[in-house]
Amino acid sequence: MDFIEILKDIMIDYNLNQSQLAQKIGVKQSQVSEWLKGKSKPGYDNIKAICTSLGLSADRILGLDSK
Repeated sequence: MDFIEILKDIMIDYNLNQSQLAQKIGVKQSQVSEWLKGKSKPGYDNIKAICTSLGLSADRILGLDSK
């Protein structure tokens, strides 16, 4: 599973749209859109923010576990 699929699954699981996720982690909605289009990938600080704000294991967002 690639990052785009993982992020989409997480957004579905947490019932979040791009704007809501962006607000939770302190980035612009356009940045989340870029990630979902594969134009860029989040850096360490944004991955940490996603994990912290949603209570996720870094393994999940990095694709190291199945869920």
